[in-house]
Amino acid sequence: MTEARYLAGNILLAMPGMGDPRFAHAVIAMCVHDENGALGIGIGALHSGVSLHGLLTDVGIEIGVAPDVPIHVGGPVEPQRGFVLHSTDWEEPGSLPVSDQWSLSASLDILRAIAEGAGPAHWLVSLGYAGWGEGQLESEMRQHGWYAAQGRASILFDTPAESRWHATWRAEGIDPSHLVAATGRA
Repeated sequence: MTEARYLAGNILLAMPGMGDPRFAHAVIAMCVHDENGALGIGIGALHSGVSLHGLLTDVGIEIGVAPDVPIHVGGPVEPQRGFVLHSTDWEEPGSLPVSDQWSLSASLDILRAIAEGAGPAHWLVSLGYAGWGEGQLESEMRQHGWYAAQGRASILFDTPAESRWHATWRAEGIDPSHLVAATGRA
């Protein structure tokens, strides 16, 4: 077992110069991390022109009282698949409790509940996810790819998407302007 194991409930931040432009300034809420791999939901970028009202209409759910909020770019894997990160005050049989700060749901039931005003107190919707195979995330972390920050509900639910990368670094006590694109070797 390496130190990087079992990061569910943390927030991954892409390091400057990580090498994959799809993840520049990425902020990923880690939901699953075990011996088989990892799954996280991107929370640092929004889909242009895609909103909750459009998504609800597309899946045949009445808009009801749901606000018309933007949809997050959850990651490059299965970008047509929807996920809801939400506070732990709402659960359904298919919900995955990630930590004491948030849960993950992927059913239409949570979207219906949000539209009816009966859903969780805090939530965000994304399309797609970031996934890693067995040992892949650990390898990327050793190669200056990612930083694992403490998971904070305030970052997920109270901070605008475009501010989450900087806000998470600051919450860790790190000034992101001092980060460099490469690590040294002693």
